[in-house]
Parts: sequence; structure tokens; C-alpha cells
Amino acid sequence: MIDIDLDATVSDGARHFTLAMRFVSDAAVIALYGPSGGGKSMTMQAIAGLLRPQHGRVSIGGRVLFDSAQRIDLPPEQRGIGYLFQHYALFPHLSVRENVAFGLTNWRRRRLAPDDARRVDDLLETFGLAALAASRPATLSGGQQQRVALARALACRPGLLLLDEPFAALNPLLRDELRRQLAGVFARWQMPVVMITHDIDDVLALAHVAFVVEHGSVTREVDVRSGESRAATARALLPGRIAEPPGGPARRVRELLHVQAER
Repeated sequence: MIDIDLDATVSDGARHFTLAMRFVSDAAVIALYGPSGGGKSMTMQAIAGLLRPQHGRVSIGGRVLFDSAQRIDLPPEQRGIGYLFQHYALFPHLSVRENVAFGLTNWRRRRLAPDDARRVDDLLETFGLAALAASRPATLSGGQQQRVALARALACRPGLLLLDEPFAALNPLLRDELRRQLAGVFARWQMPVVMITHDIDDVLALAHVAFVVEHGSVTREVDVRSGESRAATARALLPGRIAEPPGGPARRVRELLHVQAER
């Protein structure tokens, strides 16, 4: 069960943004769906402990990670969360293997424990990276970089996986294949996932439940696996009260509905 109740206000002097994010779900894969600037990334950072809300609570599987009333605020390294950043945040000076193993060592323990070394080797094999173990990130394709970042996020055996726009940095031609690969990862590792995206295809391919996020709040919940048709689910996800730039989520949903209507 993921239970999120967050209130936060950020300001750069000229602009203010208020986050009032509340959702509860026991779905395996949750999507926070909506346009850029809606508060999805802030929510993700607050769950991970990278941003401290003024008020609220974060509970994952009954374990409280943050509770302002009880003054609980676990640091990121104690939250048991794997985080796949939008642009992967790989360390350019480290090899693929060193990137995957990064979270398993620290300044006091520079060498991997035998069990951790076996886990890294298993992840490299699982993601088809064993032959690239000595390579640096700059020599990899976008899809390979994503797999390295995902393997690194899973190396520490997280209790929750966070994905920030997992396909935004990829060539559109690769996305369908990598969505299928990611669905296989979810099925194998059996851990809760929260994914943020503004791409309707990510939601339809991967999510079990989607929360539409507009102006810092959840406006509705959509059961993606309800048995409704693809077009009906896309229509339910259509943002209704937002002004968005051309090519945003609303336009993508309308394009999808148009394609479905022609079939």
C-alpha cells in the first residue's frame, strides 16, 4: 500500500508553486500522469526524501518514511527506494559495472561483499549488459544507458521503485520495445512502482492505476486495467482543466482517440 499526503510550497521569489498531493493505492504500478510543471517530479522527490514538504505523510507498505506530525523524516539512504532519474544520472567516470554497484559501497567499505558482487553480476546478465561491464556511459546508446540506470536502482533491493519519465530521453522508435522490457522487469521483481509521465502510451502499456495530476493536485483516479477499451481509458485520462503547450498530454490523447476511431 502506498499512502501519500503531501503539502509543500516552493518559491523562486517571483513565482510560487503549491503542492497538495494526496493518493492511496495498493496497485503494483502507479502512474502520475499530466503535463510538465504539474508537481509530479516534486512528489517523486518528496517520496524519495530529496525534498522536505512542510506538512504530510509518506507511508510505503505500512512503513512510515515521513510524518511531519510525528517528526519522522528518514534520510534518502534509509528509505529503501530505487530512483530512475529522467536523464539517468550515470557517473561518466565510472564503468557500467561500477555504476550498477555504486549504491552498494561507501567510503568505509570500498569493496563489494560477495553477495553484492553476485547481485551486480546477475543484474548485468539480466539486462544484457555483461559484455559492456567495462564500458563508460558515453559509449552507450540511450537504451543501454537506461538499462544501466535501472540495474543500479535495483541493486540495493529497494522496496519501491520510482521512475521519472523513463522514456523521455529515448528515440521514439525504441520506446515500444523498451516498454515491453520494463514490463518484464516489473513482473520479475514484484515490487511497487510509481512512474511519472506525460505520455499516454507509457500509462496504457505499464500502469495499473493512473492519477491525473493538474496544478499540484490529483484530480482523478483511473483504473487502467479495468477492462475498458484502450480508447475509453485514454478518454478518462484526458486532462480537463489545464492550459498546456502544443503537443502536451491532451493533444496526445486526442491523437490516440482519432487513431482508434479510424480503425
